[in-house]
Amino acid sequence: MEKHQAEERVQKLRESLEYHSNRYYNMDSPEISDFEYDTMMRELKGLEQEFPELVTAGSPTQKVGGTAKREAGVLVRHNVPMLSLQDVFSKEEVESFVEEMQEQLDNPEFVVEYKIDGLSMALRYEEGTLKTAVTRGDGVNFGEDVTANARVIPDVKAKLREPVEYLEVRGEVYMKNEDFARVNEMQEIRGKKAFANPRNCAAGTLRQLDSKITKERGLSMFVFNIQQIRGMELETHTQGYEYLKRNKVPVIDGYRVCRTKEDVWEAICSIGESRGSLGYDIDGAVVKINSLADREKLGATSKVPRWAVAYKYPPEEKETTVLDIELSVGRTGRITPTAIFEPVRLCGTSVSRATLHNQDFIDELDIRIGDRILVYKSGEIIPKVRKVLKEKRPEGTAPYFLPHICPVCGSKTQREKDTADLRCTSPNCPAQRERRIINFVGRDAMDIKGFGTVYVEELVRLGYLKDVADIYALKDYREELIAQGIIGKEKNTDKLLDAIEKSKGNEAFQLLTGFGIPNVGKAAAKAIMRQFGDMESLIQADAEALQSVNDIGEVSAKCILDFFGKEENRQMVGRLRSYGVNMQAGEQASGGRLEGMAFVITGTLPTLGRKEAAEMIEQQGGKVTGSVSKKTSILLAGENAGSKLAKAQELGVKVIGEEEFLALLQEA
Repeated sequence: MEKHQAEERVQKLRESLEYHSNRYYNMDSPEISDFEYDTMMRELKGLEQEFPELVTAGSPTQKVGGTAKREAGVLVRHNVPMLSLQDVFSKEEVESFVEEMQEQLDNPEFVVEYKIDGLSMALRYEEGTLKTAVTRGDGVNFGEDVTANARVIPDVKAKLREPVEYLEVRGEVYMKNEDFARVNEMQEIRGKKAFANPRNCAAGTLRQLDSKITKERGLSMFVFNIQQIRGMELETHTQGYEYLKRNKVPVIDGYRVCRTKEDVWEAICSIGESRGSLGYDIDGAVVKINSLADREKLGATSKVPRWAVAYKYPPEEKETTVLDIELSVGRTGRITPTAIFEPVRLCGTSVSRATLHNQDFIDELDIRIGDRILVYKSGEIIPKVRKVLKEKRPEGTAPYFLPHICPVCGSKTQREKDTADLRCTSPNCPAQRERRIINFVGRDAMDIKGFGTVYVEELVRLGYLKDVADIYALKDYREELIAQGIIGKEKNTDKLLDAIEKSKGNEAFQLLTGFGIPNVGKAAAKAIMRQFGDMESLIQADAEALQSVNDIGEVSAKCILDFFGKEENRQMVGRLRSYGVNMQAGEQASGGRLEGMAFVITGTLPTLGRKEAAEMIEQQGGKVTGSVSKKTSILLAGENAGSKLAKAQELGVKVIGEEEFLALLQEA
């Protein structure tokens, strides 16, 4: 590869890695698997080794992932850096590490243990009493003080039986699979969004401002290292574990002490085989030097200790049999096929279904009922079908085709022009009705607290809800609802009816978002209502008027015209108005310092959350959009800004940080 090509590739890799690092460490919302992230990191390391002049201090290869935030409390300076581990991906790399250690050290011992999939936390004890709990933060300088939340984690001991002058331990906060399932069940009952995986749930829970929520959700913790100790002499890592166990501090399960590379690899394989039987998720195995004196001798780079590596297992795949292909109908009428297969355990959870997307996807795989297939988890979250094992296909299977009639209402289906989507043509399809109502009451729309999916489905089934306007007529059936126990007893029923009543005063853009018009999300709805002022003016608008709104193009305008062009939708709006639902846009800041300006917010700001910054912008008449374009006035960028920053620089969009942003508001 030529140097100029390497420079371009390095820049793209760094932007992508910074973006995905921010999603993982700071937003607790990864979009790709660890394996995909690690593959990019290895490519970047390879290019930097080949072209050392391209290495910079800010490269992802030279620093620890994550930033310290103020969400959970004040920032605390690290006494001991909480570094990352060097990742390895093959038997050869593991053996190379062992051989290197054996060359540098005198007959070293290795400890092989689980790498728990959670987030790091350090606990500081003084004279045996817990004083402070700190998250990893940036790993080098600062972490977040989460002491109040740590105290409600059962595995965190407030006092030690054998106190020493000072002790700092580092562990992994995680969520057991059974606790994760319980929390998501409660999320569904409360009508809230489910967490994607245990790691995300644990990270968000530890950073909660309310420790009652932390306690309710149920976190766990394993300690995997003694960072610093005064008042006791320890020679080995395993001696430290024995001390912690005597003090009832949970340490990593099933660790093994090894002396040869063969033993180390056998221990790694044994851990890999146990992954599916554990009650929590692991994402690798850690190989550490046991002697603390040897660790001191080896030291660390700016990013990783030299005395340990983390072996990352390849994405887990399992073979299973397709039992059926199930069809579901979404709120827009789109029919989605899902493969139902014999349950298998992947990444610590049992899975038995995976989306097949559309007919084109089914044709490409040639997947049939009865086939043997390989399934995996995309991003270690979403189950997907890797391939059909056609050599194991049983006799008598037949190609699968989506039906010409809707599986719910029996109406004709139609393939949407220029797409692979098949849709039910009936606007009265019960399945579409359910999905439309679920969208309407959801957090991103009318946000009616406690109105969960189960309630919607039951109320639709019993005929109480035929469209979203019927929600506001439920109060007329209070006694019936209580008698039938659809929502629960009197207290629960009244609580939901009160939430419905309260939602009448929501912003008009929330109502517009709740209609579920294709290509009209929350940001577009805000811009539309800001321009038209009330729902009636919007209903009367033509295509030209709609396209005069920023970010509303021809396609979005057509979707709006199609929606309000239907008589049943206009009648529904009329009923909502008669029930007293607000259709008037709130007072907009006129003459504000930021009026007419479009902002995009990216990265992690030092003290402000994105939502908080967006509200400040809108209060001064500005608007916030999700992507950078020529219409963007200012990009507000924090750490790990990623691809949006590069796009802004390419287009010549002004970029400012939090300090300059606050100064801009102060001028206002």
